[in-house]
Amino acid sequence: MSILVKPIITEKATNESELRNAFSFVVDRNANKIQIKEAVESAYGVTVEGVRTLNVIPKIKSRYTKTGMVTGKTSAYKKAIIKVAEGETIDLYSNL
Repeated sequence: MSILVKPIITEKATNESELRNAFSFVVDRNANKIQIKEAVESAYGVTVEGVRTLNVIPKIKSRYTKTGMVTGKTSAYKKAIIKVAEGETIDLYSNL
């Protein structure tokens, strides 16, 4: 079981990484902060100062089409925001 699922690369997450040295990841739903910290430190070789987690709730979307009403749902996931020590950084584009 991998704790780190994928990094979040959005405009807001990139801004946080540049200004506050905080990186966002999608993580396993059952992982706690200690497990997330150990996974980031072993995967990227950095010192983690803090971990913040949040559960992103699914959103239900519906629209009217020619064939009737279509409903759908986005998936729920757990997000972790990792604060890295000053002077260190995580290169998210090295594994592409």
